[in-house]
Amino acid sequence: MNRITVLGFEGAFNLPIWVGHRQRHFEKHGLEVSLEYVKGSVDMVNRLTSGTAQIALTSVDNVLAYRSGQGETANGSAPDLVAFMGGDHGFLSLMSRPEITAVSQLRGKTLSVDALTTGFAFLLREILAANRIALTDVAFDAAGGTGNRYRALVAGKHDGTLVRTPFERLAEGQGCNVLVSGKSLFADYLGTVGAVLQSWACRNRAQLVGFLLAYREALNWIFDASNGNAIVEILRTEFAQLTRDDARAVLDDLVDPAHGLIRDMEIPDAGLALVSRIRDSHALVPTNGPFVDCVDRQYLRLAQQAAGWSR
Repeated sequence: MNRITVLGFEGAFNLPIWVGHRQRHFEKHGLEVSLEYVKGSVDMVNRLTSGTAQIALTSVDNVLAYRSGQGETANGSAPDLVAFMGGDHGFLSLMSRPEITAVSQLRGKTLSVDALTTGFAFLLREILAANRIALTDVAFDAAGGTGNRYRALVAGKHDGTLVRTPFERLAEGQGCNVLVSGKSLFADYLGTVGAVLQSWACRNRAQLVGFLLAYREALNWIFDASNGNAIVEILRTEFAQLTRDDARAVLDDLVDPAHGLIRDMEIPDAGLALVSRIRDSHALVPTNGPFVDCVDRQYLRLAQQAAGWSR
C-alpha cells in the first residue's frame, strides 16, 4: 500500500474521503489515505513543501496566491503548486452573531478569516464591497480554518465570518444568522480543488491517478440516491451536533448539480476566472501570469481514460 497524506479543512465537503475509507475505494487502488486537518492555509502550504503531506483539498485561491508569490508563508511562494482536480463550488455562508441580522450591521465589527490575503478572504471583501462597506469600516482577524472560525463565532470572539457546510447549520443551531449565501451571489464560484506539488506528482503519477479513480468511485457512491440514509449517518458521525434533518439538507447541498460537489472533477475555467478576478480586485498587486497556469489536468485526463472511470 502506498501512503498518501491529504491535508484539508473541517467540513462536509470531505465526504468523498470518508466514503473512500469506508467503502475501501482507496484500498482498491493500492492506497492508504489519511486525512489531516490543518490549522490554516499557511500550515497547509508549509506541510506540502516540506514533504510531510502530498495532497491538499483547499481553496483554488490558495493555489493562485502561492503560485504567484502572494501567500503568507515565510517567502509567500510555492511556484510548484498546481490544482489537479475540481472539488466543489464553495458551500460558503456569511454568518453573524445572533444580534446582527443584516450585512450593513457589520460596520465597526470584527470579521474572522483563515488568512488575511488568501483563501476566501477576498471573497469576504467582495461581499462587503457589494454591500458598500469599506475595508476601513471593519477589522479582520486571521483565525485559521472553518472549524476554528465557527467555534470562535459561537463563543462570541468575532462578529462574523465565512463558514462552509455544515457549519452554517450548526451555527444557526447556536442562534447565529446566515447573512449571505455564497451561491446566491457567485453562481460560478470555484471553491475546493485538489492541489499538489508538480514535482511530487511527476514522480508519483500512478498514485495520483489511483487517488483520482478512488475519489471518483466515492463520488459515484455519494450521488447514488439509494445510499442517502447511509450518508446521513456518516455526516452525523462526523458532526455529532448535526440533526438528522440538517444532515439530510447538507447531503442535498452536496449533491446539488449546480452548486455541490463536482462529480466529473473538472476544473471549470469560468470558476477559475471568477476567483482570479476577485483576487485581482482586492490584492495589492495582480497575480502574475494567466490563471490557467495554476492548473495541471494531465492526471485527471489519465484517470478519465481508465476503465474504472466510466461507471
